[in-house]
Amino acid sequence: MKIIEYADREILAMQVADALASDLKNVLLTHDRASVALPGGTTPGPIFDILCGLDLGWGRVDVMLTDERWVPEDHAMSNTQLLRSRLLTGHAAAANLIPFYRPNMTVATGAAEAAETLAPFMPLSLLVLGMGADMHTASLFPGSKGLNDAFASDAALLCPIEVEGQEFGRVTLPAHALKGAMATHLVIFGDDKRDALERALSLPPEEAPIGAVLGKGTVHWAA
Repeated sequence: MKIIEYADREILAMQVADALASDLKNVLLTHDRASVALPGGTTPGPIFDILCGLDLGWGRVDVMLTDERWVPEDHAMSNTQLLRSRLLTGHAAAANLIPFYRPNMTVATGAAEAAETLAPFMPLSLLVLGMGADMHTASLFPGSKGLNDAFASDAALLCPIEVEGQEFGRVTLPAHALKGAMATHLVIFGDDKRDALERALSLPPEEAPIGAVLGKGTVHWAA
């Protein structure tokens, strides 16, 4: 694991966008296509705003989320909506979005159907992760229902997750798909998350999922 510290969040967004662009260019030099898994939430938005304006050969890039709430794309809680509004515009509108949500299906049934479509995009060329103060990443939440299944070495490529107290079910890429990415970047802000990450490295996976999937990835941190 490598940690890069930035003077502020604006500089982080610019330099992480540049790093991701470089990774994508390198993949496309030697591969017909690149597959990218990205987080939802507010943290990556400024990075997406920069990336979408770069001409990177987006027509050869397949984009998916690391995880998603089981809600329609037009729902306010949809991570897919974030991708469409902040990344898949400008040059990046040419990218191919891999959807997870299936209308009129339960989380379990829809996840199973979506999982069957993901094998052609593995291993991931590029993975960007976020992390909560509870040390979760993607939708691998400590104590969640489905976490052990998502950590299995033969887990389906999209796993249903239920988190106590959350209104909507979730789906997530499993640990083996996240760990198998060719390049991994974690973006975190604040001292609390920096401290949480350091604790995670000495805790078991079920208590600190981020420690189980980060591997030799690069951590980008700003206060």
